[in-house]
Amino acid sequence: MAVNLTELSLPQLEGLKTQLDQETEFLSSSIGQLKVVQTKYVEAKESLNVLNKSNEGKELLVPLTSSMYVPGKLNDVDHVLVDVGTGYFVEKKVEDGKEFFKRKIDFLTKQIEKIQPALQEKHAMKQAVVEVMNMKLQQLHSQQASQSGTTKA
Repeated sequence: MAVNLTELSLPQLEGLKTQLDQETEFLSSSIGQLKVVQTKYVEAKESLNVLNKSNEGKELLVPLTSSMYVPGKLNDVDHVLVDVGTGYFVEKKVEDGKEFFKRKIDFLTKQIEKIQPALQEKHAMKQAVVEVMNMKLQQLHSQQASQSGTTKA
């Protein structure tokens, strides 16, 4: 059901603008969260590139936490453990791991592309509401000015 914005009162327009603000904030936040996850998958996929025969047996630092590491040795450059969610890890060949991350990255890209048009539409709707609000405020001010001008005369 389409609504003519010019038929709405200022309080109704203000309520609609608030609702659109919340929706654009939610969609923007969703896109931001998807991009954070996507970046993690891209980094994970790229980090698999160091797993090759020339690096086998080399020493490296293994993270225990985000700020604590222990020395280690790279013994297996053919297999990795991939976090598939909710604490489950699956052993995969490196190429299968790369393919897994590629699928995840592609899926997230598609989700972002689905949300983007809705966000742009909400922004455009909000802009239209703001323009109608400004127009109504100008009309209100001009009416008040003309009424105050006639009462002074």
